[in-house]
Amino acid sequence: MKQAKKNAPMLTIGIGGKQLPCRVTMGAMVRFKRSAGYDISQLDSSNLEDLLVFIWCCVLSACNADGVEFDMDFETFADKLNADDVARFFQSMDSPGSDEKKTTPRST
Repeated sequence: MKQAKKNAPMLTIGIGGKQLPCRVTMGAMVRFKRSAGYDISQLDSSNLEDLLVFIWCCVLSACNADGVEFDMDFETFADKLNADDVARFFQSMDSPGSDEKKTTPRST
């Protein structure tokens, strides 16, 4: 019998009055690479636009995986995203016990 996998805490981001799932997935990393033209491991923390693109990719991927409708383009997403949610997203990736791959942006 398979043992249930311990799930990482589900992060949600409030966009347009709706709480949407947001987590790092393989799909989010692929989407980011296709959008930015480089791998997430090369993300520079001083590049605000690419940081926001990464979060957008994480929301797109998590919504797709969970069957949650999300058809917002990047610019509309960025218009509705607040700084607290951005900070909370990156803090959740650094939290102890997180099962998600650490992809903390590097500084240059």
